[in-house]
Amino acid sequence: MLVIKQAEFVISSTDYKKAPKDGKPEFAFIGRSNVGKSSLINMLTGNKKLAKTSGTPGKTRLINHFIINENWYLVDLPGYGYARASKKDRATWEKFIVDYLTKCESLINLFVLVDARLEPQKIDIEFINWCGEKQIPFSIIFTKLDKLSASEFSRNLMKFKKELAKSWGTIPPVFSTSSTSKHGKESVLNYIEEILKAIG
Repeated sequence: MLVIKQAEFVISSTDYKKAPKDGKPEFAFIGRSNVGKSSLINMLTGNKKLAKTSGTPGKTRLINHFIINENWYLVDLPGYGYARASKKDRATWEKFIVDYLTKCESLINLFVLVDARLEPQKIDIEFINWCGEKQIPFSIIFTKLDKLSASEFSRNLMKFKKELAKSWGTIPPVFSTSSTSKHGKESVLNYIEEILKAIG
């Protein structure tokens, strides 16, 4: 398994052009507000204080770059679909998120986080389909697995895949995680390691 020995904050920005220019691969994380993104990032890196967790959805308002083991970046992106933000704020976030996702040449994989407790949400399906249209390489991570039974998750996952099958011939890689029990940590890190080896 990929071992994260070092994870350090590098820069926060609202413009992908201000991101590091060293060409190191970037793995970005995005999801609906309150999906547990910060907790997942902290769990994966083994650093409880790396990404700011908050009871208030929509805390991440910038593109946050963290350098991992000095050879790749973990990128924490603002959540989409945050209802309580003003329209103006939402439009600004959406623009810089779209710019980053469609123009950043170092982006190797986007992890789209989905709350395992919920049945398929229109906003998640639309975002995933948009990623497909824009040919953004991505994988799906279901979060908060500890908050429901295995059979409930299995049912939600089946519904989700059925929904995706309407637009997708092959469903992208899917992971299930719990930041509390650390379930899924190994699978996600192994996947990142495989990609890093493949791109050499």
